[in-house]
Amino acid sequence: MTDQQTTARFSSGPWRRLRSLRVRLIAVFAAVALLTAVSASGIAYWLNRDAVLKRAQDTALNDFRVSLSRNVSNLPLNATCEDLNALASTVASSGLSYDVVVADPVLPDCVASSSPAQYTVASVPTALRTAVGKPRELTESNRYTYHLYWQRQNLDGRPFVIGGTKVVTTGPTAYMFKSLENERADLNTLGWSLAIATLLALIGSALLAQAASATVLRPVKRLGDAARRLGEGHLDTRLEVEGSDELADLARTFNRTAESLHGQVEELSAREAQSRRFVADMSHELRTPLTAMTAVTDILEDEAESLDPMIEPAVRLVVSETRRLSDLVENLMEVTRFDAGTARLVADEVDIADLLMSCIDGRAWYDAVELDAPRGILAVVDPRRLDVVFANLIGNALKHGGSPVRVRVREEGDTVVVAVSDSGPGIPEDVLPHVFDRFYKADKGRARSEGSGLGLSIAMANAQIHGGSITAANGEVGAVFTLTLPLTQPPPPPSDDTAEESAR
Repeated sequence: MTDQQTTARFSSGPWRRLRSLRVRLIAVFAAVALLTAVSASGIAYWLNRDAVLKRAQDTALNDFRVSLSRNVSNLPLNATCEDLNALASTVASSGLSYDVVVADPVLPDCVASSSPAQYTVASVPTALRTAVGKPRELTESNRYTYHLYWQRQNLDGRPFVIGGTKVVTTGPTAYMFKSLENERADLNTLGWSLAIATLLALIGSALLAQAASATVLRPVKRLGDAARRLGEGHLDTRLEVEGSDELADLARTFNRTAESLHGQVEELSAREAQSRRFVADMSHELRTPLTAMTAVTDILEDEAESLDPMIEPAVRLVVSETRRLSDLVENLMEVTRFDAGTARLVADEVDIADLLMSCIDGRAWYDAVELDAPRGILAVVDPRRLDVVFANLIGNALKHGGSPVRVRVREEGDTVVVAVSDSGPGIPEDVLPHVFDRFYKADKGRARSEGSGLGLSIAMANAQIHGGSITAANGEVGAVFTLTLPLTQPPPPPSDDTAEESAR
C-alpha cells in the first residue's frame, strides 16, 4: 500500500470520524476526567488503607501489650510447657480475635500456642524473631532493653499483622497473630466503590463533553457550511453573529472576509466582462475591413503571377498574413463565445467514420492520413464543432509531426475514442502540461508554427461542451492526441434559477 493510499484510507470512512473534533473533544474530557478520578480514587484508597490497617494493628498491639503485662505476673520462674500454654490462651482471650504463641529457649520442644494447629514459632518471620531477641543499649531516651516489634505478613494468602516481644528480660518470648481479613474485605469494598465512582465520573465527563461539543461545534458546523457555500460561488452567504465570544469574533471575521471577497469578485467579474466585450467588439469591428481585405487579397492572389517579380513576394505575404489575421479573428470570436457561455450545441446523430472522412476529404488530406474507423459508431454530436476538433488535431499532426498520420476510432462502453498519432519526434515533457493553453507555442519542441496558439484550446472547449475531453501524450513514435466523447448528448447546463434551487 502506497503512502497516498494510506493517507486516503485514514482520511475517509470511519477513520475520518474518529479524527473528528467532536470525538477528540470527548476523548480529552474523558481522559482528563479519568486521570482526575483515578488519581483521587487512588489517593483516597491509599489514605483509607493506611488508616484502616494502622487502626487495626495499633488496637491489636496495644491490647496484646496490656494483656501480656497483666498476665505475666502469674507465670512462675521455672515455667513448664503447660504454664506457657496457659499464658498463650489467657492473653489470646482478650476478645480482639488474635492468637498468641509463647516460646522459651529453655523448652525448645514446647509448642505453646492458642491455636497450635495453625500458628507456631516457625510461622513468625525470621526478621521479626531476630529483632525481638536483640537487646538494645540503655540510654536516657531508651529505658528498656527489649521492645515490642511488629510486621505485616501474608500467611497462606491471608494478611496478618504479627507482633512480638520478650515476656520478661530473661524469660520466654510471646508473639501475636492478628488476622486482617475483615480489613481487607472492607478495603476491597472501598476499592469497588471508588472504581464505580470513577466509571460514573467517566460517563459524566463524556456526557458533559458531548454537551460542550454540541455547543461549540454547532457554530463551527454553521461556519463550515457557510464556507462551503461561499466556495460554491454563493458570495452573498453571511453568518448570523450571536454573543461576543471567540466564535462570534470568528463569525464577524468570516462576514468581513466574505464581504471583501464579494467585492473583489464583482470587480474582477466586471473587468472580465469588459475584456470579453472588448475582444468581441474588436473582433466584430475587424470583420468588416477583413472582409474587404480578403476580397482584395483573393484578387491579388489570382493576379500574383502577372505582377512584377519584385512585387510578387510582398503580395503573397500580404495574402498569407491577411488570411492568418482572419483566422485569428474567427478564433477570438469563438473563444469569446465559450467564455461568455453562449456557445451551444446543434446536435445530430452522425456516424463518426463519415464525419472523419468528410473532414479529411474536404481538406485533401486523404494521401497523408491512415484512417481506421469502422462504420456504425453513431454518436449525438454537433457536426460543425466536431469537424473543427478533427481538423485541428489532424492538421497539427501533419504540421508538427509529419505523415503518415494515423487516426483510429473505437467504441468503449458508452463512449467513442478517437486517437490521432503522428510520426514526429513527440512532445517534450515540459510542454505536455501546456499544449491546451491559449496562445502557447512549443517553438523549442517542434517546427515554428504560424498559427495563433488557440487551435488546441478551442478543440478542448468543443470537446468539453460535448461532455468529453482530449488528452495529449507521447506514443512509441510521435505524439498521440486522444479524443473521448459520449455517444449520447450530454444534459444541458443548469440555468441560473435551477442552480439556485439546487444550492438551496
